[in-house]
Amino acid sequence: MASSAVGHPYDPRSPSTARREVTVFLVLAFALSSIGWFFTTRSTAAEALLLSTVFTMWCPGIAAVITRLYFRRNLAGFGFRMGEFRWHAVAILLPILVGLLIFGPVWITGIGPFNLEGAAAVFSIGFVPVFLASILFGLFAAAGEEIGWRGLLVPEMAKFMGFTKLALLSSAIWAVWHFPLIIFSAYHGAGPLWYSLAVFVPSVMGAGFILAWLRLRSGSVVAAVLFHGFWNYFIQQFYPLLTMETPESVMITGEFGWAAAAVYILLALVCWHFRGAVESGGAGSPSAAGGDPLRS
Repeated sequence: MASSAVGHPYDPRSPSTARREVTVFLVLAFALSSIGWFFTTRSTAAEALLLSTVFTMWCPGIAAVITRLYFRRNLAGFGFRMGEFRWHAVAILLPILVGLLIFGPVWITGIGPFNLEGAAAVFSIGFVPVFLASILFGLFAAAGEEIGWRGLLVPEMAKFMGFTKLALLSSAIWAVWHFPLIIFSAYHGAGPLWYSLAVFVPSVMGAGFILAWLRLRSGSVVAAVLFHGFWNYFIQQFYPLLTMETPESVMITGEFGWAAAAVYILLALVCWHFRGAVESGGAGSPSAAGGDPLRS
C-alpha cells in the first residue's frame, strides 16, 4: 500500500483521510476552474469558446487526478472498471427517455411543434457520422467533470456520511460550480437570468442525486460519464433539432426549462427511496454484493 506525503501509511478507508482528500480536491477544482471561467466568459470566437468550455469541464477531473496522485501515488478508486452492463444501459437510456418526456408533450400540444425538416436530417444516413462524432465528443467532455465529481468526490464522501447528505451536498457543489458560467457567459436560457438559475438549480440537484446513486450502485464512474454525455447531447442538440422553437417552448424544454427540473426531482426521489441499495451494508449495496466501487 502506498504511503502518503506526510510519511504514514495511507488508509483508503479512513474517514479522516477521505475528508482531507475531499478538501484538497475541492480547493484544486475551483482554483483550476476559475481559469476556465475567466477564458470562457471572455471568449467571443466559437472555437475559443468551445476550447475554454471543454477545459473548464476537465478542471474537476484534473483536480481529482492531482489529488489522488498526491494522497495515493496511484489512480485507484475512480471506478474506471466497466461493471454490470445493466447500469450502463440505464445510464444511456434514461437521459434519452427523460428528454422524450420533456419534448414529447411540447410537440403534441403544439407549444413547440415537431420539426419535420429537422427530423428528415436527423434520421438520414448522412447524419450518422455527425451523431457518432457528437456523442464521442460529449462523452469526452463529460468525462472531465465526472472523474472529479462522481469519480472522486462522491465515493470519498460516502466514507464519512450517508447517501442523502452526500447526494445533496455533492449536487449543491456541482450546481454552484456552474454559477459563473450561467451568470457571466452565454450558458443560460433565453428567459431572464433569474429564471435560468431558478430552474437550473433543482434540475442539476436532481441529476446530481441520480448520478451519485448510479455511481455508487454500479461501482463505475463510466456509468456517470455515459449519463452525463448522453444527457448533454440529447437535451442540447438532438431534441432541439426536432423542435420548432417558440417563446413558450424555451421556458419548458432544455437544461433551462422547468420540465427538466420537475422530471429530475421526481427521479431523485426514486433514488432516495432506494438509498438502502447504496448505503454501506445495504442488502443491495455494491460492497455487500462483492463489487466494491472504492477499489477500482
